[in-house]
Amino acid sequence: MLPITELLLVLFLTILIAHYLKLQWSRRQYPPGPTPLPIIGNLWTLGFVLRQESLMQLGETYGKIFTLWIGQKPVIVLNGCQAIRDALISHSEELAGRPTTPAFHELSKGKGVIFSSGLNWKQQRRFSLMSLRNLGLGKKSLEAQIQEEAQSLVEYFAMMKGKSLDPSPAVIHSVTNVIAAVIFGHRFSRDDKEFHQLIKANDVVESKIVSVWTSLFDAFPWLMRHLPGPHQDIFRSNAFLEEFVKKEIQNHKANGAPEEPQDLIDFYQDKISRESHDVASTFDENNMVRLAVDFFSAGIETTTNTLLWAFLYMVKQPEIQEKVQMELDAVIGESLVFHYEDRKRLPYTNAVIHEIQRMSNVISIGLFRETVKVTSLQGFNIEKGSLIIPNLSSSLFDPDHWETPQQFNPGHFLDKEGKFMNKEAFLPFSAGSRVCLGELLARIELFIFFTSLFKAFTFKLPEGVKNVNMDPIFRTVLQPHPFQICAVPR
Repeated sequence: MLPITELLLVLFLTILIAHYLKLQWSRRQYPPGPTPLPIIGNLWTLGFVLRQESLMQLGETYGKIFTLWIGQKPVIVLNGCQAIRDALISHSEELAGRPTTPAFHELSKGKGVIFSSGLNWKQQRRFSLMSLRNLGLGKKSLEAQIQEEAQSLVEYFAMMKGKSLDPSPAVIHSVTNVIAAVIFGHRFSRDDKEFHQLIKANDVVESKIVSVWTSLFDAFPWLMRHLPGPHQDIFRSNAFLEEFVKKEIQNHKANGAPEEPQDLIDFYQDKISRESHDVASTFDENNMVRLAVDFFSAGIETTTNTLLWAFLYMVKQPEIQEKVQMELDAVIGESLVFHYEDRKRLPYTNAVIHEIQRMSNVISIGLFRETVKVTSLQGFNIEKGSLIIPNLSSSLFDPDHWETPQQFNPGHFLDKEGKFMNKEAFLPFSAGSRVCLGELLARIELFIFFTSLFKAFTFKLPEGVKNVNMDPIFRTVLQPHPFQICAVPR
């Protein structure tokens, strides 16, 4: 008789072999892809983290659509502009679901708008878009708040009198105040301790949610839920954000409902009151808390990091910065106040902003989608409930759509006459029914902040600094490494 250790080893190997054979059989119904290993799938191949470069390299081997195995879950990856647009736009409704991965569910419990699906997502998204419109998105009321924060940032930089500074804290403060006004109806001072706690908590979630630890949590939730590690920091920080929102809600309740709602919480409380007897309504306080956290997190990270990348691209290419300033001076004159409508008179500046978004590529790869019904993508039949990754980077750098995809080139967005032109491969906010609902707000912020800053200052590297680190830090969004610049008044 075999000793117990050898018997267990034989049993373990038998299970591994059986699992491997089952995987190979299952693979036949999916698009091609790298061979998965038992238990961990292709996590080893990916270095346990999904990154744009890995997906684009695999796309060169396996085509515009291929399959990865995250643990025991198959995930279908889309590469290139046409494959992504075909899926997200032509099959928008079929790909409207959001998979309930263990880590995402731990954060949201299926509430809010980012990680929810079905009726909850539809109702929360429709409400969000309506509320943004009512709060003045695309109108002068919200634009005025953005202009105010942009001027506050200009004044802060002016106080430094051209000395070297880290722009990140000041930019985060100004961008956060825009979204805080939308959600809570007030702004934070630079010295507010709670503001700094909020930013720290949000940073923990954003920096660690895309990591080896969350990949392990998704693969083995039953085990990782009880183990210490950075993934537990994510859940604690998320709880802090939710508690802050709950306090804001209580403050709103204590002050009574205004005749005219002033912020997202006001609109949501009114919605709960009006639909309290509708059994099909998903509007409740838990959804309100999660929606506010979704707005807060999404409203800070993308705009902040795009502006930080803007500084780096402009100091790295001073001739482009100078050309932007020449256009601003010629068209706008002495004014330091910009309106979103001004972009139509500033084609080169508008092209530079778009090229910064393309090259900085802060979203990197889009959030997972899930098919809500059987569909066909790129000639493959895709079952209901399949997980989809639209690799947005592959569209932003698609050589079939960009003349110099790996080089910073504002000409990508200019026609032969120097007029601004949109490009179908420009998908930094994703596309289809799940397109970023704050896209217009982000566009207005980027334009007004960028033009206000570069009209007032010439940005340079500190004396003695010659090199610019353009390698990103990989997190939920691609963030530049900490850096110092000088804002020299013009």
